[in-house]
Amino acid sequence: MEASESGAAAFGEPLIKHRGWKTMPFVIGNETFEKLATIGTLSNLLVYLTVVFHLSSVAAATSLNVFNGTTNLATILGAFVSDTYLGRYATLGFSSMASLLGMAIMTLTAAISKLHPPPCKQDQTCEGPTPIQLLFLILGFGLLVIGSGGIRPCNIAFGADQFDPTTESGKKGINSFFNWYYFTLTIAVAFSSTVIIYLQSNVSWTLGFAIPTLLMTASCVFFFAASRIYVKVKPEGSPVTSIVQVLVAAFRKRGMKLPDDPKQAMFNPPHVSTLVAKLSYTDQFKFLDKASCISSADEIKPDGSAANSWNLCSMQQVEEVKCVLRILPIWSTGILYYIAVAQQTTYVVFQALQSDRHVSKNLEIPGASFTIFSSIALTVWIPLYDRIVVPLLQRVTKKDGGISLLQRMGIGILLSIVAMFVSGLVEERRRSIALHYPNVGTITGGGGISAMSSFWLVPQLLLLGLSEAFNLVSQLEFLYKQFPENMRSLAGSLLFCGIAIASYLSGLMVMIIHQVTEANGQGKWLAEDLNQGRLELFYYFIGVIGSINFIYFIACAKWYRYRILDGEPR
Repeated sequence: MEASESGAAAFGEPLIKHRGWKTMPFVIGNETFEKLATIGTLSNLLVYLTVVFHLSSVAAATSLNVFNGTTNLATILGAFVSDTYLGRYATLGFSSMASLLGMAIMTLTAAISKLHPPPCKQDQTCEGPTPIQLLFLILGFGLLVIGSGGIRPCNIAFGADQFDPTTESGKKGINSFFNWYYFTLTIAVAFSSTVIIYLQSNVSWTLGFAIPTLLMTASCVFFFAASRIYVKVKPEGSPVTSIVQVLVAAFRKRGMKLPDDPKQAMFNPPHVSTLVAKLSYTDQFKFLDKASCISSADEIKPDGSAANSWNLCSMQQVEEVKCVLRILPIWSTGILYYIAVAQQTTYVVFQALQSDRHVSKNLEIPGASFTIFSSIALTVWIPLYDRIVVPLLQRVTKKDGGISLLQRMGIGILLSIVAMFVSGLVEERRRSIALHYPNVGTITGGGGISAMSSFWLVPQLLLLGLSEAFNLVSQLEFLYKQFPENMRSLAGSLLFCGIAIASYLSGLMVMIIHQVTEANGQGKWLAEDLNQGRLELFYYFIGVIGSINFIYFIACAKWYRYRILDGEPR
């Protein structure tokens, strides 16, 4: 057991005992079962909406993009509530119960016949969902949004809270925990993309949703079983307040003239925080310096702090806001990047459904299971990159990590562009075979299944997996390292927020392209039957957007300055 006394105990605060690995069976058990349950529920939703609820492919893809976007956007609110009011433990507990209820409702929509439309009858139009059926479905989605919104920004930080960061054993424990976190994520994706999706598609939707619900129940049991021994960090207030204070103070002093050397005129009290590193002054965004310049109206209290934090902020606060503003352009490139990644859970699934998915005469791979190939690429590449590629690159570049985080992110964007053009070429081949050769069957709704093997989709999925390994993983590390320490929960939320906006944009793009191409009379790009559409043009369009985004990223990367701590060489 790892135990330590917080320095705050000397001031009469309760003793904090970091029990470290003693809590890990419960934390990792909770994490593992939660991921198994969540990914198992969400992985096959596109097929569920089209096959069981009889939504059109455009409506299902749009709904799923909106749901994914809202789920990720909710992490901003979850981080704020955790940091300001509830703390991570209470937020995780409440969110876990919300996820459990959401999964239970999803199971009911499949198990109770009155909660979903009747099966399609041959040669008749499929009956759509009733308002009551949609209400139950939306209720389940809403609870899942609440659950993910609280769990995603808090779970990694809560696990790290259990170790003492001031000791060597604690630091090693934190690093090991991160490794376990990504390992369990990989296991969850692999299990959900194979076993759970197979049960849902080939055995029973009720069973396929009931198993994740039971797994989420196990997750809650693991979480609450160790409540007595957890380190429960109290909420200290949201860093958003400090950001707003700087913006308000700078606006109030907008008429102030800055001296030639603003640093000498800025309010710079002694830095007492042991958690947050002191930042060095930077000359970007000088208009914010006014928030820290002392005017005749400003008062300093005897303890050295500002009497009114909405009129006078410290230089540290100003530099923290500058960090955020420098990061935002880089972060924005991830929004357009993720539009390409999002397609592997929407139109790649539709491609798989209209391809020959037989491994043998009696074994057919579910369409949604093909996303496992991108996960395999990510899982295999990360250890190869860390153990083999990085050491080789370090010998050439003489830099830690071989190449910078921004360079890795750029490579990820390039790979996503290549993946989109490969996707378009593969779709042209799939559609050509479907139109010129006998089909091997029909999907629900009457679209012909091309004789092209669905394994032709693997290259584009491998490219998307490698792209995520370079860009998304680097984005998370970039945000974690470049944000001030007191904003790291916000940093994690910002990544999910970018994914949320990308999901909304992807859904909007699908709707606009569907309506425009349908109206011009030249044939729909995104037809219900892909054989009658031009999905390859949709992929090429995303590839062009990605190419423009790559140019924008290069400009942002050249302008960006890595944060510098006070006393470090520039």
